[in-house]
Amino acid sequence: MRTSPALRRKLISVAAVSAALLTAASTASAVAVQNSASAASDVPAAQTEAAPGAPAERLIVGYKSGVAEATSNPAAEADAAAKGKEAGEDVDFQRRLGTGAALVDLGEDLTKTDVADVVARYKADPQVAYVVPDRLNKPQAVDPNDTEYTKQWDLFESTAGMNVPGAWGTSTGSGVTVAVIDTGYVAHSDLAANIVGGYDFVSDTAVSVDGDGRDSNPADPGDWYNANECGAGIPASTSSWHGTHVAGTIAAVANNGKGVAGIAYGAKISPLRVLGKCGGYDSDIIDAITWASGGTVSGVPANSNVAKVINMSLGGDGACSSATQSAITGAVNRGTTVVVAAGNESDNVANHNPGNCNNVISVAATNRSGAKASYSNFGSLVDISAPGGQTSTGTANGILSTLNSGTKTPSSESYAYYQGTSMATPHIAGLVALMKSANPALTPAQIETAIKNNARALPGACSGGCGAGLADAAKTVQAVSGSGGGSTGGTVFSSTSALSIPDNGSAVESSIAVTGRTGNAPSALQVGVDITHTYRGDLVIDLVAPDGTAYRLKAASSSDSADNVVTTYTVNASGETANGTWKLRVQDTAAQDTGKLNSWKLTF
Repeated sequence: MRTSPALRRKLISVAAVSAALLTAASTASAVAVQNSASAASDVPAAQTEAAPGAPAERLIVGYKSGVAEATSNPAAEADAAAKGKEAGEDVDFQRRLGTGAALVDLGEDLTKTDVADVVARYKADPQVAYVVPDRLNKPQAVDPNDTEYTKQWDLFESTAGMNVPGAWGTSTGSGVTVAVIDTGYVAHSDLAANIVGGYDFVSDTAVSVDGDGRDSNPADPGDWYNANECGAGIPASTSSWHGTHVAGTIAAVANNGKGVAGIAYGAKISPLRVLGKCGGYDSDIIDAITWASGGTVSGVPANSNVAKVINMSLGGDGACSSATQSAITGAVNRGTTVVVAAGNESDNVANHNPGNCNNVISVAATNRSGAKASYSNFGSLVDISAPGGQTSTGTANGILSTLNSGTKTPSSESYAYYQGTSMATPHIAGLVALMKSANPALTPAQIETAIKNNARALPGACSGGCGAGLADAAKTVQAVSGSGGGSTGGTVFSSTSALSIPDNGSAVESSIAVTGRTGNAPSALQVGVDITHTYRGDLVIDLVAPDGTAYRLKAASSSDSADNVVTTYTVNASGETANGTWKLRVQDTAAQDTGKLNSWKLTF
């Protein structure tokens, strides 16, 4: 029969007092308990709270070197039970931290006074070095103070935003350089702090506008042109400052009290100029791809800012040429992820390069309702969709980013709404930067797979193929960093054979045979568990490695009265050989409730 936690605490407290009265031998112990209880009032609030005003539900206990509890889990477990009995609370040992400290659970219904009593018991123990609450930490600066941030619907709106703020608690792109192969960069104070050295690859002076060929200055002088200058019937155009708009979407400085926030605002931008008046040549783009990824280009100094992400919001008609494909393949082989625009012709991307090249992430554009933007290309070669905006339904439905007010040459800095797959592409390049910062070991193939596996269904309509759906930044970053659910794109081994869990009975085990792996299991092995149970606090769950080593995933807890266990655990299994038979062991440790192991999986 299960008693309520409050009643159980009362019964234990009475038993403890009775024992103290019945035996003279326990007088000293009773005094110690009494002293510890009175000491509870002296425990600072900071040592009883997980967050301001909220009682701690867990404590981290550090034991002094040489005592049994410092290394023995059974000893730490016994000590937790003893401290709980003294305080009249349920105190359960959960697991050993990497530092050797013990994590103990207090349950969910304790007051700060109850917590203080338990803390006092530990502090009074000469074998305890420290006891602190397992505090709840919050992501910092999730909502930037940038003045135009509220207009960046593409980052946060629930309908068709990319769920970017949810990723910032894990990664901001720090340590990653993104090469923006575009029109270059025009000075902007909302970007300047994140700009590193780039290069001007425009070799033809008719295109370059700046009066010279290739040099180390990627500044954008403007790409305006007169009517018919770029072909018969083509009207005049003012300067676009396209590369600066793209760069701002990726890495505009955040929390500076002005302008917009970049998706990967901790990343750096290396501007590579390949587009000028009327566009840019394949030959210049090919050299930029090669150089950006750390390759050698004749006549160009070695790149000191090698990029792990390339953004190409550009394109042309026709098949992907062998020359361009060779450059892209070389970049990917060097570990650089290449993100490209699918194109704006409302046509099959198969007819437009480089969106139709291999080894790229080809990006289609969605509007504010989450449907394919009317102009966006589509097709089976599209990998993913991202917000590109659609200003035909209102200017504010475009993508707001950094720009310049000059119509021909640079003038004052500004911000403006643009639309296009050119705007969708930097959303994905920014996401890749977040991923690489969170997990630098990721390969381009793993990155692409993770983005696709963690996308959500397109909120609106798409005819012709929009890839895996709308990218979800938070879910993707959590997946690759091991800080949440989702798939990292690794190999998954699973068991879907349902297994009944006996009520208050012996443990049951479900097996998964892992084959085809090399070396040891990962340090962040993902263990996905789906268990139906009417009182999950009864359950003890262990992952058992092929050599028999058990890793505790969940301990029983009388204070955990919720139903079911549907979650993903992360286990440091780097000391275990990957191949072999892995088991999930589940035991119901109390009466009256039943359950079933529906399925479980391992993601390597």
